[in-house]
Amino acid sequence: MSVSEPAPTGRPALKFSVVYRDHVAEITAFFARRSAETQVVADLVSQTFVEAIGSAHTYSGRGTPRAWLFSIARVVYAQHCAERASGRELIDRLGRGSTWEEDEIEGLAERIDAQRRGRELLERAARLPEGERAALELVDLTGLTPTEAARALGITAGAVRVRLFRARTRLRKDDN
Repeated sequence: MSVSEPAPTGRPALKFSVVYRDHVAEITAFFARRSAETQVVADLVSQTFVEAIGSAHTYSGRGTPRAWLFSIARVVYAQHCAERASGRELIDRLGRGSTWEEDEIEGLAERIDAQRRGRELLERAARLPEGERAALELVDLTGLTPTEAARALGITAGAVRVRLFRARTRLRKDDN
């Protein structure tokens, strides 16, 4: 389990090393479906966990840490897109001093390559409404349950199921 004894506030405290270890691969895959650039993926993963550490006190324990992290990752990615659109690079905020070992870069490149199929599905799903596309990705590509995806999206599990049905139906129709 990724939570420990209740914190003094009465909410469960996160064991962040466990949360990181249990979910870093999934968060990396989330960003690798959106970018084939190793440095961009690495920066976005790092930023997600920095944001999570900074907001760990807001984790209520009602949902899973996994869903909580994906909701943070979605915000980080939206910010990244906004910064790119305005010409600023996320790397400037994180600092240029960090260096990666060669084996770390190779491993990240392999994980990015492994998400090629997911990127292709996201490209096919690009014409879907944002809500349907997000539900499809979180459930079908990321493997969240509809309840976890609902938590990450801030909607009900029933709404996620409806969005999934619509998205899958539209994609099947387009394949025919």
